[in-house]
Amino acid sequence: MKHWLFPLLLCALLAACQPAEKSPPAAAAPVDPTIVAVPAEFLTRLKIAAVGEGDTVETLRLPARVEVDEQRVARIGAAVTGRVTQVHAILGQRVRRGEVLATLHSAELSNTQLAYLKALSQEELHRRAVERARLLFAADVIGAAEQQRRESELAQAQAELHASHDQLKVLGMTASAIDKLASTRSVHSLSSVTATLDGVVIERKVTPGQVVQPADALFTVADLSHVWLVAEVPEQQTEVVKVGEAAQAEIAALGGKRIQGRLIFVSDTVKPDTRTVTVRMDVENPQRTIKPEMLASMLIQSAPQRRLVVPVSAVVRENDRDHVFVQLDAQRFALRRVTLGPESGGIAAVLEGLKAGEKIVADGAFHLNNERKRKELEG
Repeated sequence: MKHWLFPLLLCALLAACQPAEKSPPAAAAPVDPTIVAVPAEFLTRLKIAAVGEGDTVETLRLPARVEVDEQRVARIGAAVTGRVTQVHAILGQRVRRGEVLATLHSAELSNTQLAYLKALSQEELHRRAVERARLLFAADVIGAAEQQRRESELAQAQAELHASHDQLKVLGMTASAIDKLASTRSVHSLSSVTATLDGVVIERKVTPGQVVQPADALFTVADLSHVWLVAEVPEQQTEVVKVGEAAQAEIAALGGKRIQGRLIFVSDTVKPDTRTVTVRMDVENPQRTIKPEMLASMLIQSAPQRRLVVPVSAVVRENDRDHVFVQLDAQRFALRRVTLGPESGGIAAVLEGLKAGEKIVADGAFHLNNERKRKELEG
């Protein structure tokens, strides 16, 4: 029986001499890349503040164009049909009210002057006839019927003279020019095209020798001391715009300088094809630096609203998203994604992601994010 016991004892001894197998190490806890812990000296570079409320305004930015003020523009034409003999004004020239822009020869004007002189002579003839008739009637030479006939002829002649006088005014002759015609009895066929307001010639559609008619617009003169900015507001945002409210404009051609103005018009109708409402902004232009047809941006601010806000310096952009660092404890911070409204005055409204009273890194978030990235790379 002893011969089989020995092998068993030998196996037990060998097993006891073998080293014990090591148990597998416990898995390391995963590290959250959005959380960063910093030493105490790093905290001096950060400014911590609690999330609170503030007044925010939304700025509506609209593409706009510069136009002339329609109340300060005149489209000037000839008062008569005629042939242009001389053009006195050129594009860009500053003109004053009453200044001659062009001269033309008009047979229509000379014929109307002849008709006026004829009517003037007839009126004088019938007036003398009435004066004689009154003397003869007083001397009992003619009857009352003859006197009345001559007075009726005078009234008709006076009406024709008045009509001829008005026709000359329609053709552009001034009262002083008509009086001179009546005194000199000298007909002339030259008519002048004159400016009707002080401004700049922004359009000219006439050349010497051209035959023009009263319906033709020969010159456009505009007072550019004020201009309009015109924009289209989407109908969903029309409650933001109201007549009389202040607005701003940025013109790229002028270096993006902010220009102050005021809304003077908000259309009462919506354009059915674009679903927009036309708005106009009046802008002072004393130096004439703003030119018609320039492209611009119109900025309209809404009424202030009370909302949760964070300073713009607290916002970190990661993967095209807005984030802020929320303080977890004395030395740990978590990068949290937030949804923000438009910026105004260095603050942004919080739409999602934060609650009132939470502490965030208000200043120094950029440095803290760099520290977070460095530790993430180091593993």
